[in-house]
Amino acid sequence: MAVFSAVLLLGLLMASSNIADAQQIGVCYGMLGNNLPSKNEVVELYKINNIQRMRLYDPNREALQALNGSNIELMVGIPNEQLQLMASSDPTAAYSWVFEHVFLNRDDVKFKYIVVGNEVSFAEFKYILPAMRNIYSALELADLQNQIKVSTAVFSGHISETYPPRNSVFNSQIRPLMEEIVAFLVEKQAPLLANVYPFFAYLSNQDQITV
Repeated sequence: MAVFSAVLLLGLLMASSNIADAQQIGVCYGMLGNNLPSKNEVVELYKINNIQRMRLYDPNREALQALNGSNIELMVGIPNEQLQLMASSDPTAAYSWVFEHVFLNRDDVKFKYIVVGNEVSFAEFKYILPAMRNIYSALELADLQNQIKVSTAVFSGHISETYPPRNSVFNSQIRPLMEEIVAFLVEKQAPLLANVYPFFAYLSNQDQITV
């Protein structure tokens, strides 16, 4: 357990490899809602507010076009419903995804990460690592593997004993798969991404957590 915890910590810390990176602000760009601003307006809001990093949950074509020449670092996601296809022993789908969404836009959009799945359920967790491997292989073919990192975003609900944070461990159902994923990330020098909701942790444990 101690070795796994150390490896996990290494993967998490790699997202903050230097102080300058850690000080940059990023905002997730969600598109579920009504009366939303246009993609161009959203990118302009990022620029006005000096927001230098964006996360897209899927490679929305209009958003990618709006990002052209913006110099905003992009974290783009592969939706969960596509994981099984991306994890296939035939990597054609993964290669096509990288070619269509990343390679063709590589000169205009500043891709930083490809996020393979977001808060993936236990039933689909087995697809994450093979999908990541296929996406990484596609980046190698495009000679982009040193420029763009491949990772996944895990759900805090997969973690047991969330407070205090030093006691946190992945639950027993996904731990073997997580060990393989983290080993891959360490090998490729990529961070493990986590969706963290501190408000909900505080709401359920106000006696122990101070603000």
